[in-house]
Amino acid sequence: MRYAHTLLTAVAALSLSCAHHNTDTVAEPLLPDSNTDAVFDDFSLTANSTVYDALPLLAESDFYNPILPGWNSDPSICRVNNDFYLVTSTFAYYPGVPIFHSRDLLNWSQIGYALSRPSQLLMLGQPVSGGIFAPQIRYNEHNKTFYIITTDVGKMGNFFVKATDPRGPWSDPIPLPDVHGIDPSFFFDSDGKAYIVNNDDAEGAPQYDGHRTIRARQFDIATDKTVGPEVVLVDKGANPADNPIWIEGPHLYKLNGAYYLMAAEGGTGDWHSEVLFRADSPLGPYTPLKNNPILTQRDLPADRPNPVTCAGHADIVDDGAGNYYACFLACRPVKYGAENTGRETFMMPVNFDSDGAPYITKPGDSVPYISSIKGAKRGDRVTFGNVDFHDSFDSQTLDLGWLSLRGPADSVASLTTRPGSLVLSVRHGNTSDKGIPAFLARRIPHEAFSCFVNLSFSPRETTETAGLVMFKDEDHQYQLCVGRSVEGEVSIQARRVTASSPQGEILAQKPLDTNKLRLRIDSPDGLTVSMSFSSDNGESWTTLVDSLDAAYLSTRDCGGFTGTTIGPFRNAF
Repeated sequence: MRYAHTLLTAVAALSLSCAHHNTDTVAEPLLPDSNTDAVFDDFSLTANSTVYDALPLLAESDFYNPILPGWNSDPSICRVNNDFYLVTSTFAYYPGVPIFHSRDLLNWSQIGYALSRPSQLLMLGQPVSGGIFAPQIRYNEHNKTFYIITTDVGKMGNFFVKATDPRGPWSDPIPLPDVHGIDPSFFFDSDGKAYIVNNDDAEGAPQYDGHRTIRARQFDIATDKTVGPEVVLVDKGANPADNPIWIEGPHLYKLNGAYYLMAAEGGTGDWHSEVLFRADSPLGPYTPLKNNPILTQRDLPADRPNPVTCAGHADIVDDGAGNYYACFLACRPVKYGAENTGRETFMMPVNFDSDGAPYITKPGDSVPYISSIKGAKRGDRVTFGNVDFHDSFDSQTLDLGWLSLRGPADSVASLTTRPGSLVLSVRHGNTSDKGIPAFLARRIPHEAFSCFVNLSFSPRETTETAGLVMFKDEDHQYQLCVGRSVEGEVSIQARRVTASSPQGEILAQKPLDTNKLRLRIDSPDGLTVSMSFSSDNGESWTTLVDSLDAAYLSTRDCGGFTGTTIGPFRNAF
């Protein structure tokens, strides 16, 4: 407990001058060393999927999948009257758990974060794929309260936060010491009773690797505590004889008088799927349905064009007019299972079989790149499709799409020190350790992208660098940066970070006679990465490296649960 308290105190001490919306405001700190500040301006990230180019034009109720492109995994959705709310995982990124809002399931916008204060997150020391797993959002009609329940795998375990307005403020974490494992979710029944279901260990010793259970307990909304005995709802999975692995991500629903338990199965790779069970009461007993899995892409040919893979971890919502839709995660690999976009949020209509049970895909069905929402009309600003983002850093608050790692970046970042610029400043700390690096990240939304930023930086030591980084995790990064060579001269450098080279192996470098550059990282197809720079504000470009292997940053090669992000950084070793 002393260590956790120390972490909380350290994170809470950080200033919030570079704050996101819905974050406490305190005095701005002095920057560590203005002589070695890295000053950034005119950031842009454009991205497009070449798959969309060959698709038909969208009708007014159509959308492109994924509806949230770029790493947005483990989606959960709920409806309150005519409003829909959706949340996704953030792992060790900060703020935690973005909240999206829609009035029609087609047009979405981000309205904030559930975990936007240091007192809500304890992530220092956790790896990038640690932190916050699989949040679920629900609304309880009986006390008019929103709940988001999730797992902090490295510190707090299972907990929830609550609010009467989804835009916040959200409460500090309320721990659930009796709920173990991961992926907890709420179910608020029409009779006023509440339940928590979650993934947990097998009873006794596991019979094989990946042997898990789904469990449930009643929850008292008056005391915010679980009550009564824990019940095992599912052991192993939908077909125990096959030794199914990693049943997780459970949700309970009540449809047409029956209770349905939906859960993911098969791990987070190509064998991922969604399975369904039915019972006459919330605590079972549950019977697996005959049409399982109700969502998967594992039965399709591996060499199909433009595949969508890894589909699972779904949540279902009704539109209030008798139609049902599912949001779920899936991947868009570009070659041999490799991608930098991570697990993204897709959406599809839900259908019902002759027994009244819901399903999302049947055997052989492909997750479509174009789907539609009945009765909806596409607006001018949507989350899906190609991306064209620009940030001149002329605001005093960050755009909601920016993320830092493990805590607010305000001890190392400022938007007010030099108005119209982002200033990153650090004495010690880097993107390879497990602290709060001077790094602002955006999700890479499609396989083909170009990212630009202006940089002014004068390193004094060979241990100081600043520039643009493509970041997968602590051990897998591509950096385009200004630094000093071992001979002491200032140079523009391309570096590859590995586990054995946290400072980055220099792949190429050129001497510089200016400290003001425009940096550029491109990927034309998601297969290769190139890095270039300009000393005349983009009038002419010099290629530093070309055809780096983009798969070096893919989940296939790195593991983990996040996608690749990109953004300005400042390192010191």
